[in-house]
Amino acid sequence: MKLLFIASNRLGDAVLSTGLLAHLLEGGNVRTSVICGPVAMGLFEHLPGLERVLAIPKKRRGGHWWTLWRRLAATHWDLIVDLRASPLSFALRARRRRTFFKAGGGHRLESLAAWYGLRSPPQPCLWSAPEHAAEAAALVPGPGPVLGLAPTANWRGKVWPAARFAALAAALTAPGAPLAGARIAVFGGKGEEDMARPAIDGLDGARTLDLVGDRHVMTVAEALGRCRLVVSNDSGPMHLAAAAGAPTLGLFGPSRVEHYAPWGAHTSFVTTDVAYDDLFPPGYDRRTTGSLMTSLGVEAVEREARSLLERT
Repeated sequence: MKLLFIASNRLGDAVLSTGLLAHLLEGGNVRTSVICGPVAMGLFEHLPGLERVLAIPKKRRGGHWWTLWRRLAATHWDLIVDLRASPLSFALRARRRRTFFKAGGGHRLESLAAWYGLRSPPQPCLWSAPEHAAEAAALVPGPGPVLGLAPTANWRGKVWPAARFAALAAALTAPGAPLAGARIAVFGGKGEEDMARPAIDGLDGARTLDLVGDRHVMTVAEALGRCRLVVSNDSGPMHLAAAAGAPTLGLFGPSRVEHYAPWGAHTSFVTTDVAYDDLFPPGYDRRTTGSLMTSLGVEAVEREARSLLERT
């Protein structure tokens, strides 16, 4: 079967789509091409039966879809699954198409299941390679527990204050605490160094692993999976950590926790004291407004982190 899977631009949404893709690969003998955003391409590079991964080369007036059509038009697809409802899906020859995905009122994975007619939400799936596991082992060597922190996000409104990440790490790794003496790994992507720097500067430098920067997404996933606990803003690394099996605590405020909470048996979340609908101030501008997470205190996050550690 020739499958074209059109995933999301953003890393978190792409991670959540991997369970559906894994379902489509069941039974084998599937030759797959994937279209996604550049930051998510590494998620699919080791997909069984992969033919190619194509980035969406953003151009004005939708010109990127024309560029992709020219690369794909010669193929007659058995199935096109399009999570973006793009015009490309209807401009290609295909025996079957599934498009016009629309998120419902519940979690995005529940929406995917309902849209595709699955009995249960498709669990995110990661396809890695030995070189990524080896690099992660070098970046986060054992033994001993590691606390992972992901203090960045795709916009500042979702960023919990850096000083609170530092205070939380100090509380969880203090003598007698659940992660006493643990090393602290800080995660973030390329271009997020300045956003992560205040959190790193507030930590014990002797125990801090700075993993912010340009690394393969599957190396990051393997490194997150080596953490005893990951505390993250609502972001791609949060979903990546949960998919990697790390106990993951998501921090939410100006994003819908009911849609995007970390998924899995070893996950939890906390939200701001101020409700989502009351968070946005008059004159709110996403480009200039600072953190909307200030009503979430360290004590509430520490309490839920301890509870998650006890459960896992």
